[in-house]
Amino acid sequence: MTLLLIAIGLAAGVLSGVFGLGGGIIIVPALIYLVKMTPQQAAGTSLAALVIPVGAAVGAVNYYRAGQLHIRDAVLIALGMGVGAFGGSWLATNIDGDILRKAFAVLMVVMAVKLWVG
Repeated sequence: MTLLLIAIGLAAGVLSGVFGLGGGIIIVPALIYLVKMTPQQAAGTSLAALVIPVGAAVGAVNYYRAGQLHIRDAVLIALGMGVGAFGGSWLATNIDGDILRKAFAVLMVVMAVKLWVG
């Protein structure tokens, strides 16, 4: 189990470094399907892992050095994420896990179509 969790983190780290994603798109589904967590447990575990800023900070250094990081914007997004994560976590822990899983699937499909179509 330890190696599986490290592998999930490694995959999320690589994809986060390349595409700027990881938690919701990689970690949550991996925890649900590979580790057999409920959607709520997966979301909570993913959020807790993202609180530890080491991985993101190390990756962001390369973008900063290349002049591809807007620090002010990142701080403002982080502030919004803090408020949003609090409200979203309250909502997620108060609805049925099956509804949450299906809503997440719909979100991923919508985002995939949007990216594909442009």
